Amino acid sequence: MAMKRERAYVEGRRKQILALMKENPAVRVDELAEKFQVSLITIRRDLQYLEEKNLLVRFYGGAVCAKAEKKEDGEISVYRNLIAKYAASLVEPGDSLFINSSRNALQILKYINCDNVTVITNNGKAIHTDYPEGISVLMTGGELRHPKDAMVGDFAIRNLQTVFPKKAFVGCSGISPMSGMTTEIAAEVKINELMIQNATKDVYVLADHTKIGKNSSFTSAAIGQIGHLITDEKAPQDVLKQIEKMGVQIHQVKAEKEAGGVSLESK
Repeated sequence: MAMKRERAYVEGRRKQILALMKENPAVRVDELAEKFQVSLITIRRDLQYLEEKNLLVRFYGGAVCAKAEKKEDGEISVYRNLIAKYAASLVEPGDSLFINSSRNALQILKYINCDNVTVITNNGKAIHTDYPEGISVLMTGGELRHPKDAMVGDFAIRNLQTVFPKKAFVGCSGISPMSGMTTEIAAEVKINELMIQNATKDVYVLADHTKIGKNSSFTSAAIGQIGHLITDEKAPQDVLKQIEKMGVQIHQVKAEKEAGGVSLESK
């Protein structure tokens, strides 16, 4: 019986590792060991097993999804693009914005359609992101963490403490009425907290329907600190109603087939 329980525990942990990799295509051995409270050797053994099953490819210190796992669901990709486009439509000339390490939040950059906009971000991938003229991007600096290329640590925190832009656009791993906005990465919590606290006008959380009602490991903000939630039409309505009752304005984007393309609507 003990062996069966142990086998079930190991299988459950490996399934959770694969689930995490659907959210973030690359994982680090040390972060997984900390999350699951097991040794580095145990995690390496898990990754070796999953690699033998062709579910991931290991590299020094971590692993990335195999091609089959890397393919993002087409529907979710469409909604994330629509969420980013809608968020960009809320940016006005002369605005200053925070954007965190979220891939979805970073997409906003390419859709901003106004001038004299300043973006402050800890997202290292912004360096390789195309964006229109009229946008100035300031990097927080800090320790660069893979796989998201997030800039974290004391250096990034000190630089953020003296910045007070009008708006914050932040992505998350999950958002729920009880836990608020959550993330899987402990080092990003303080960064997210500062971005939310220091935004002088509006805080927008970007979360597709797969993240609504989901709780991740670390809370970055309580629901009461969030002014707006931008999600999509497939988000669970019962959860959205609870979040709305707690004072959050809900924006839902809707995909519609029109003239061979996709149009955007919001609630």
